[in-house]
Amino acid sequence: MDPEKTSYYSFSTASGLLPKEEMLEVAIRRSSLIIGIPRDNSKLENRIPLVPNAVGLLVKNGHRVLIETEAGKHAFFSDMDYAENGAEIVNSPNEVFNSDIILKVARLTKSESEMLRPRQAVISTLNIQGCQEDYIKELIAKKCTAIAFEFLRDRTGAYPVRRSMSEITGNASIMIAAEYLCHPTLGKGHMFGGFSGVPPTEVILLGAGTVAEFAVASALGMGASVKVFDNSIHKLRKLQSMINTRIFTSVIQPEILSKALKTADVVIAAIHTDSGRAPFSITEEMVRNMKPGSVIIDVTIDQGGCVETSEPTDHQNPIFKKYDVIHYCVPNIASRVPHTASYAMSNYIAPILLSIGEKGGIANVLKESQGVRRGVYVFNGIVTNILISEKFNMPFQDVDLIMTAF
Repeated sequence: MDPEKTSYYSFSTASGLLPKEEMLEVAIRRSSLIIGIPRDNSKLENRIPLVPNAVGLLVKNGHRVLIETEAGKHAFFSDMDYAENGAEIVNSPNEVFNSDIILKVARLTKSESEMLRPRQAVISTLNIQGCQEDYIKELIAKKCTAIAFEFLRDRTGAYPVRRSMSEITGNASIMIAAEYLCHPTLGKGHMFGGFSGVPPTEVILLGAGTVAEFAVASALGMGASVKVFDNSIHKLRKLQSMINTRIFTSVIQPEILSKALKTADVVIAAIHTDSGRAPFSITEEMVRNMKPGSVIIDVTIDQGGCVETSEPTDHQNPIFKKYDVIHYCVPNIASRVPHTASYAMSNYIAPILLSIGEKGGIANVLKESQGVRRGVYVFNGIVTNILISEKFNMPFQDVDLIMTAF
């Protein structure tokens, strides 16, 4: 090659003078969403997924929010609260289900799922344990996209909605125990805590997760004596570190647990599992040997419970007695304080909805956000959750692979 040409080529390449392909910026088209929130009439659910100021934020960003009348009543938000923040109050669920996204705390009922339109999006809890095959089939038939609150993750890989509800449950469980211990007819006239000259309340925690972390902090703050059982040494060590004080901890050994239960005033069972069914850790014989008037709060009743004598109850009839031991087995304890719990949920759900609008749709958000993607269990009528696939023997596709080709 001619040295002069070679020199010019090298200079042109280094200086960026040679022609290159044109790079055009592709603008993301924002979309205005119509978000529908139906009223929940179940005995177990009092929360609402968006609080009034979150609705106001969405409306200011160009979105419409349709709320069925009195949807926020049980969470102590009036129709006026929502209307003042720009929500459109409608009188029937049919109007709500004309929205792009259906937002609800509890899973859709059979009648609600029948009102879904093709290609609609549903964001709610799922609760695989109680999920029915007909509901999933309805989503598949209408090629809907469904996201579960409890599967959503943040940037650290944690479950923010699940954690916030567990924090509330941990605190609430201690308040519930205190209420029933001193109940004039059901309890044994025992005031929760510890006082000078009076032995402290004995509290046993099964499980050393988030529920235990907040329950232990509340119980210790009121002067109770606490024992925590879990088969994970890592969780027990982490709990000790987080509460910054030494408490009794042990792996779950039947003899040690049985001995502790005999003198316990309060038992909070909080061993959740990802396999769908909580293991029985407290047998009927152990319950039989507990003190009369003591209280069991089975937080894991939504997974079948980890106390053999547990049976599901609801907020209207939350307790029953067996062997003179009070059992509180409401699957959704956080809904007992719906005003607070609604704020906790709304703080995480509202930014996701804003992101869906800014990115031009759910699919674009799923491509970019792994945390939101983890929450999807049906995408355009395709089952993307392996647990659902195995439970109902349905075809499964990995959502990550779907997104690469979408």
